[in-house]
Amino acid sequence: MKKIFLVLATVALTTPLLTSCIEEVEPQTSTVTEAQASRATKFYESSVAGLTSSLVGQFTYSGSDTEPYDFGYPSFFLERDVMGMDMVPAGTNNWFSTWYECSVALAPLYARCQVPWTYYFKWIDSCNKVIALYKTDPKEDRASGAGIAYALRAMFYQDVARMYASAPYIVNHEAETVPLVLDDSEIQTSNPRAKFSDIYAQIIADLDEAETLLADYERKDVYTPDVSVVYGLKARAYLEIQDWANAEKYAKQAQEGYTMMSKDEYLSRDNGFNKPNSSWMFGVVFKDTDPNIKDNDGDSSWGSIMIMENGFDCGYAANYGGPMFIDRHLYETIPATDFRKNIFVDFALDDMDEDAQAEALGAYTSHAKQIQNSASSAQTGVGGMEFKFRPQAGKYDVKYTAWVVSVPLMRVEEMKLIEAEAAGMQDQSRGIQLLEAFGKTRDASYSFGSHNEAYGNASTSAFQNEIWWQRRVELWGEGFATFDVKRLNKGIIRNYTNTNHLDGYRWNFENQTEGQFYSNWMNLCIVQTETNYNYACTQNPTPVAPTDNTTPLFAW
Repeated sequence: MKKIFLVLATVALTTPLLTSCIEEVEPQTSTVTEAQASRATKFYESSVAGLTSSLVGQFTYSGSDTEPYDFGYPSFFLERDVMGMDMVPAGTNNWFSTWYECSVALAPLYARCQVPWTYYFKWIDSCNKVIALYKTDPKEDRASGAGIAYALRAMFYQDVARMYASAPYIVNHEAETVPLVLDDSEIQTSNPRAKFSDIYAQIIADLDEAETLLADYERKDVYTPDVSVVYGLKARAYLEIQDWANAEKYAKQAQEGYTMMSKDEYLSRDNGFNKPNSSWMFGVVFKDTDPNIKDNDGDSSWGSIMIMENGFDCGYAANYGGPMFIDRHLYETIPATDFRKNIFVDFALDDMDEDAQAEALGAYTSHAKQIQNSASSAQTGVGGMEFKFRPQAGKYDVKYTAWVVSVPLMRVEEMKLIEAEAAGMQDQSRGIQLLEAFGKTRDASYSFGSHNEAYGNASTSAFQNEIWWQRRVELWGEGFATFDVKRLNKGIIRNYTNTNHLDGYRWNFENQTEGQFYSNWMNLCIVQTETNYNYACTQNPTPVAPTDNTTPLFAW
């Protein structure tokens, strides 16, 4: 087994990057061109299939198995979530610490900066190619494939708009985002960053097109988007731009045919967040043939990073000292009556002796001793460890196979919370009613008013703060944390009495009137090759980390 350990020094890029400004010219040779290939049997279908099959499993950024954050779409969940306060990338060897630490490695010349840009613009380019093929030959049997491409392009652009925007939409509707590339033959040497309002107009236009093209499409599984996913993407888009009526409308439409996860499903030791169920609207799956699973003992995969349990000596979470933890304060705000609290280990276990702790861990896992060994390897306690994401049922100790799991990209629970928020922003009493109905499915004793922390920013109402709390708990680890912090213009609180955030990175930003930390590292830098060759593309500031911990909050 080859173990890869995190190198603290980051090497600047010295090779050309895959950017959105690449021009492709069809060669005038005897080689078969893409246009010619598009007329060949199955080419269009395989191009469409590649849109979703490329979302996970490949070493798309590096091409090798040496970068354990290079495993596809869910890797960006973690990059975003650790930037805030709800997820702590603890341990001695955590591959997502760069994003948590506001490292200079996020600057334009460095490899970490290239990761999201490489992935997202490669995905966008693939969507553009399918759309171009459809426009060239718009046969009826190609409509669903084009609809999938439009839906995914909208999803990718919505992600990068929020990741790269020079300011959150709530702060500046006209903030710069990223250059729009909508044609795979465009020359992009003078393509400025689209304004927030303009890129969302394009996102919604793409989703309108997808809705039409996918109207009669029946998918085989949740790994391909259908019209319900389009409705969900519309709900997200309208939520971001504060079009409450449309956010409510589409969130409600998206829910048709789905039901929320039950307590047993949520806490399942066999199938917990590793297998689609009635709440999953869209997801991805790691296959046993994927390079992320086959190569390097599967160590460069979602399972290696996020699954705490396995019976073999591999995995950053389970064996190499790189587990993820929930923020202690967020954990402590979850009532004992809320079953979601049970996917995180109680911090009280850290005060127990080894035998008592092992017995108490039995409430979370069937592999207590292994978890204690994992904590020892990470030089941490067990308090706050997550057991949301489980290994494949019955494959706990089967190398590689334990991590052949699915990951949700959209669940009906998210839609219910969007519906409640959007309804409440129009009529608060109606929103509270929907919120309470949601909350009681997780905690029978829940009532509105239990979770109204403004986190240093009073710009949102008590109602919206409570929605935010539900989203933070329900969707933990699913990639929404940073998006919500920026969407609501919230602060970050990492330093408080008994914090479990890492020493040196305990930063509190309580007042976001100037958005100081957004510009520091939550607004990602654009790779320098893009600004070098696309002369109209501006740049976000290079990250500048605080030099020390912030004074802790004692009464919070």
